[in-house]
Amino acid sequence: MTSPLFRTRIKFCGMTRPGDVRLAGELGVDAVGFVFAEQSRRRVEPRQAAAMREALAPMVDAVALFMDNGKEEVQQVVGLVRPSLLQFHGDEDDAFCRAFGLPYLKAVAMGSDGPLDPLALHARYPAAAGFLLDAHAPGEGGGTGRAFDWSRVPGGMLKPFLVAGGLTPDNVHDAILATRPWGVDVSSGVEAAGEPAGVKDGARMRRFVEEVRRADCG
Repeated sequence: MTSPLFRTRIKFCGMTRPGDVRLAGELGVDAVGFVFAEQSRRRVEPRQAAAMREALAPMVDAVALFMDNGKEEVQQVVGLVRPSLLQFHGDEDDAFCRAFGLPYLKAVAMGSDGPLDPLALHARYPAAAGFLLDAHAPGEGGGTGRAFDWSRVPGGMLKPFLVAGGLTPDNVHDAILATRPWGVDVSSGVEAAGEPAGVKDGARMRRFVEEVRRADCG
């Protein structure tokens, strides 16, 4: 049976250089992420992210990623960086996540063995625009380079979801066919070997996008 036409959205996260942001837009990526989580190796300062935002192509979203940051810090980022979407990876509740007047994604730690209950997830975060299913364990940050068992993605997800964790140009095609997500989120999987965390590799970025599009045609 022929699958319906569908375009998987792509987010490149952990951006640290304006040139990488510019190339992401040229490749047709839908969103780029700037990390403000304290413990992340890809953390950038708000003014640094604001400068990189100027390299965004039209119709590419800026996403601000947090993990248990304080309210004042989130407000500062929202004012300086002007993201169109927020992403929360910590213990934030729905009231905190929606307090900034912007749509948000809530990350879900898939690194534990317990089943994911979509109804309970939606009840806990009713205002979420969607969910990001990441490979990290509860309490960890993203960007670990590890994948999770994609067969654990449940049916009945009532809102859009993205798959993240350990995605690379070599496996993103299979990840999409296995989970049929709204989007995919990659950070370390498109980075340059031997460079500091956050430095992207143009060839890997391009091939990642090509593999996503190949899956969409499958």
